[in-house]
Amino acid sequence: MKNIKRIAVWSGPRNLSTALMRSFGTRSDFEILDEPFYAAYLKKTGVQHPMFDEIISSQISDYKEVADYCINGLVDKPYQYQKHMTHHMIENYYEDFILSLKNVILIRKPELVLNSYKKKNKSYEFKDLGFQQLYAIYEFIFNRLGHFPTVIDSDDLQNDPELTLRKLCNSLEIPFFISMLNWSSGSKKYDGIWGVHWYKEINKTTSFGKSTIDKLDKINKKMSQKDKNIIQRANEFYLKILEKKI
Repeated sequence: MKNIKRIAVWSGPRNLSTALMRSFGTRSDFEILDEPFYAAYLKKTGVQHPMFDEIISSQISDYKEVADYCINGLVDKPYQYQKHMTHHMIENYYEDFILSLKNVILIRKPELVLNSYKKKNKSYEFKDLGFQQLYAIYEFIFNRLGHFPTVIDSDDLQNDPELTLRKLCNSLEIPFFISMLNWSSGSKKYDGIWGVHWYKEINKTTSFGKSTIDKLDKINKKMSQKDKNIIQRANEFYLKILEKKI
């Protein structure tokens, strides 16, 4: 199909990115592409994520090939939703393709991200949360195109999903559908193979749910010094991006 609008949604892990993918997955006019650079990232870095070998075997694992697919791959629908993890992008490979996409930045409070991430991966560092990489993409788009990408906050998605999605669709110049507010539970055919490990909780949901902002005090009290240092660094980037949220 010609004149495809390809929408790239960038976030770190545990940012409600899969929930937003589920929302767009309810639309019959969208094709979904789930984390196309995951295998390339693992192969390039050797980072031992759960299901390391299975993930590499399930996708194209060459960065340039994946980038080309993101802008030229065949799509049978008017729109394509690309879910991207910022920490998958290393050595500026994104520069060849990101400017051809309609980009969205999805952010979440660092405390909530880290608290969720620790439950899935016991080995973690600041770079694994993707905040610095997210800011790099945010600045890259502004420096090259003269405008910032659309920014949405996961708290807004949970507190007022309809208003936030309407704003997002308006920014993307696409229609909003009320069906985006709810989805069926369970795994989806567009999920990456890693979904059996990372998507267990989201597969139980049928909507964005309520914000967990009230749990911040409890989370902060349980944080180690290592965690506090990570949060402090992450906030330097999170707060700058937050200024431009819709």
